[in-house]
Formats: sequence, structure tokens, C-alpha cells
Amino acid sequence: MKQENTLSRLKRTFIGDRAFYKMVLAIVVPIIIQNGISNFVGMLDNIMVGQIGTEQMSGVAIVNQLLFVYMLCIFGGIAGAGIFTAQYFGQKDNEGIRHTFRYKIWIALILNLIALFVFLILGDALIKMYLSGNSDGGNMELARGYGRQYLLILLLELPPFTMVQIYASTLRECGETKVPMKAGIAAVAVNLVLNYLLIYGKLGLPQMGVAGAAVATVVSRYVEAMIVMTWTHRHPEENPYISGMYRTLLVPWNLAKKYFFKGLPLLINETLWAAGMAMLAQCYSLRGLSVVAGLNIANTVNNVFNVVFVAMGDAIAIVVGQLLGAGKMKEARDSDNKLIVFSVFCCTIMATAMFLISPLFPRIYNTTDQVRTLATQIMMVQAVFMPQAAFMHAAYFTLRSGGKTIVTFLFDSVFVWCVSVPIAYILSRYTHLHMVWILVAVQVGDWLKCIIGFVLVKKGVWLQNIVGG
Repeated sequence: MKQENTLSRLKRTFIGDRAFYKMVLAIVVPIIIQNGISNFVGMLDNIMVGQIGTEQMSGVAIVNQLLFVYMLCIFGGIAGAGIFTAQYFGQKDNEGIRHTFRYKIWIALILNLIALFVFLILGDALIKMYLSGNSDGGNMELARGYGRQYLLILLLELPPFTMVQIYASTLRECGETKVPMKAGIAAVAVNLVLNYLLIYGKLGLPQMGVAGAAVATVVSRYVEAMIVMTWTHRHPEENPYISGMYRTLLVPWNLAKKYFFKGLPLLINETLWAAGMAMLAQCYSLRGLSVVAGLNIANTVNNVFNVVFVAMGDAIAIVVGQLLGAGKMKEARDSDNKLIVFSVFCCTIMATAMFLISPLFPRIYNTTDQVRTLATQIMMVQAVFMPQAAFMHAAYFTLRSGGKTIVTFLFDSVFVWCVSVPIAYILSRYTHLHMVWILVAVQVGDWLKCIIGFVLVKKGVWLQNIVGG
């Protein structure tokens, strides 16, 4: 009887009812569809470039790694204000949402100017960092040239990418996830068609190769921005905060300071975390050009399978953030427990599927057997550790939903630079260990992060309302 009572208590604590999962899926499914389609088309884009050759694929992969740092900077810059947006929405405070929206515009503008300066002045040197290992029979200089060409064109996507993030993040924080999804689907459709036409030169268009892939990406970003912005402004009854949004771009100084100091750790965190991921990739790249290509193939597939726990992180930020803003602390904790368990469960299924396809997918690419074998091994490692990544991601968003940005900073990027990067740096430079075993060592190091995350979530340090009321 005691065992039955324990099982009932565990079920009540960690498993929700049908209404709960219906609510969660209403938030998560559109995000999964949008991100899934985007990553799937990104995978097709990657395959198309990979059909041209290893150097082209490697050059594009390096630039995408660098742009990933920029994108995470934007996410981090607007995420601090986003915490307030979700809680303002929970209080039905439209003026508060306007303030956070305008703040997002200013912080994104500053970050874009910095990114342009860095990429235009230091872009070539940054690409060279990833081409310092052995060539494995490839042409390092050719890979660098393709990377530089791809980067210069992709700088044109910065303005539309920024506006999409500002509008789409606000819509999601206010419970509207379908419109960003539809815009994302339209954008990836445009990207896919233009990739085919411009990379290979179909229907009388010039065969542009890597440059064609970049042009297709830029055009698709403008399509996505146009859809999201147009819908938001044409439906003021569903988005009351948008009325009078551009009457002024001024944000009250006391609120701007509040958003800045609450969001600064998130901005620094996302920047340092992305830079940490780039540094890990650079450490792996010391094992040669084949590693750059193999990682590119594996990460492309990994991104497709990761959409579930990424979407679950958004769900935690939205659901838990709104409950905290409404002052429903007990409900917030209960929902968070169920969301974390659901995320890990779903990602265990996704990990199994990814592990099973890992020997098959790399065969699609026009590259060497060495690269294909390496890509398969990396995918297997990523699949084995995916449930672990799902838990860490859920713990991160739990802490962030309550405004614990200093804690998330220590939990996320500080951990990467103090634990993960040193492991990869030392093993890549001072041992002859195979790259796959270095990757395993980094993942094992994350066990400590899982323990820290479990303790912080269980203690409830994140249970707070940061907007008052």
C-alpha cells in the first residue's frame, strides 16, 4: 500500500493530466514545427552545399559557427526584456509590453552595429582559426575563400533577422506561437527553392554555388520579417500592445535600467556560451579538416532532433513565466516539474531515432569515407547524451523564468568556460586522443552541471514575481 501511495505521489508530481498536455502541446507544437522545418531545410541546404565539395561545406560550416555567436547575442540581448514581457502579459499590462518591445529594438540595434564591425574587420582572421589543423587532403585556402564569400553576403541578413526575433519573441511571450511558425515555414520554403535554383543554376539562373546559398538565406529572412511584422500590425485586437508602439521609441529610464541589469547577465551568458561552443569547435578542428566537415554533418542532424527540447525550453519560459507573473507560485512549481520530465522523456525517444539513423545519413554527402565515419560517430555520441542536454536546457529556462539571470550566467556560460572548454583545450592540444573521445569527455563533464541544475530547481530559488502587482 505504501508503494502504491509513493507511485501515486510521483505520478501526481511529475505527470500531468490530459488538459495540461493539451495546453503544453498548443505552445510547443507550433514552435517545433517552425524550428523543425527551419532546421530541416537548413539540413537540405547543408546537403546541397555538401554535394559541391568538402571545402565548400567546411567554409560554410565555419561561418555558420561564427554567425551562431551573433544570433545567440541577439537572443540573449532581448531575452532579459522577454522575461518581463511574459510576466507583464500575465498581468495584462500592455504598456509594460510596449516598453520591453522598444527596449529590444535599442539593444538589438547596438548589437548589430558591433557585429558588423567585428565581421567586416576580423571575419577573415576568425575563419582562419578553424583552419589551423591538418588538411586531410583538402584545400585549406579554398575553404577559407568560400567562407569569406559566404560571410560577406550573409551580413545582409542581420536587419531582417533582428526584426523577426523582436516581433516573434514578443508574440510567443504573449502566447501567440502560430504566426511565427507560419512565417518560418514560408521563409524556409523560399530558402529551399532559391537554394536549388541558385546553388546549381537551374531555370536559366546563374550557378552561384556557395554564394547562391547565402543569397537564398538573405531573401528568406526578409520574407519572414515581412510576414511577422505585417500580421502583428494588422491585428491590433489580438496584439493590443502594438497600438502606438512607434509613437515613441523612448523607454523610461528607470525601466530601461531594470531591463538592462536584469538582462545583462543573459546577454553576457548567451554571448559567452556561444563563444564557448565556437571555442569547442575550434579545439575539435585541430584534428583536421575532416573533423570540421564531420562536425558540420553531425550538427546539422543534431539540430533537427534537438527541436523538441528547444521548444520545451520556450514552453517553460512561457508557462512558468506567466504563472510567476500572476503570483501562482505553487502552480508554477507543479507545472515546471511536469514540463522537465516531459522534455526528458520526449528527447529520449528523439535520441533513439537519431542513434538509429546515424550510420545512414552521412552517406548522402559528397565527401570522403573518413568524414562519413567521423560524422556517424559524432552523431552517436550526441544521441546518447541528448536526454542529459534536455534536462540541462529545461533547468536553465526554469531558473531564467524567475529572473535568476546571475544564477543562469554561472550555470551556463561560466560552466562552459571553466569546465567544458578546459577539457577540450587540454585534450586537443596536449594529447593524441581521437576527437570523438574528446567530445565524450566534454559531455561527461556536464554531469556536474546536471547535479547543480537539479539542486537549484529543487530548492525553488527561481520562484519569484519580478514585475510586482
